[in-house]
Amino acid sequence: MGKNTHNKMLPTNDLIIRSALKKILEERHANDEKVRIIEELGIQHGTARVDIAVVNGALHGYEIKSDQDTLQRLPEQMGAFNSVFDKMTLVVGKKHLYEAINMIPDWWGITVAKFNSNSLVTFNLIRDGELNKRQDSVSIARLLWREEALGILKEKGEAKGFYSKTRDLIYEKLSMVFDQENLGEKVRETLFLRKDWRPDSPLILNGG
Repeated sequence: MGKNTHNKMLPTNDLIIRSALKKILEERHANDEKVRIIEELGIQHGTARVDIAVVNGALHGYEIKSDQDTLQRLPEQMGAFNSVFDKMTLVVGKKHLYEAINMIPDWWGITVAKFNSNSLVTFNLIRDGELNKRQDSVSIARLLWREEALGILKEKGEAKGFYSKTRDLIYEKLSMVFDQENLGEKVRETLFLRKDWRPDSPLILNGG
């Protein structure tokens, strides 16, 4: 009895939650036509990074705040995440639950991560997420590398005069050429097909 109680009180940490969450996401999306699971996806040219992003028919971000983390950076991160993700879920240690609920937007989902009596991480859904209605097209375009963005403009016949332009001007052009829904589709497809990732390449479950 004493051992079980002690296990339930153990503080969670990022690495343990991340490993368990990634495994659950792999199982959840195992039957998707195609999906890519990306760790540490850079937003706004790397000014923020989401812990895990799932790319399929939507772009779903998962940000982890374990018992051993703080919520100090969350307000700044929220601005970046809100600009690009179709859905967001905060995965939080029990220590931060009530403070986090009051910080995040209503459309974010929230899940509590804690240890069970067997010292395994369990996830309890507190609130389901909804679709984000306040994305920013230029921010979505910034998920692309410069050459990827140029390639999309070229396919559309809109690249003339932009080969020597700065990446920011290229992203602005993309946001004008495509409506937000179609731009999101282009970006997700590009992220799915991208080859030259860091050594910790994202997992492709299907369709690779």
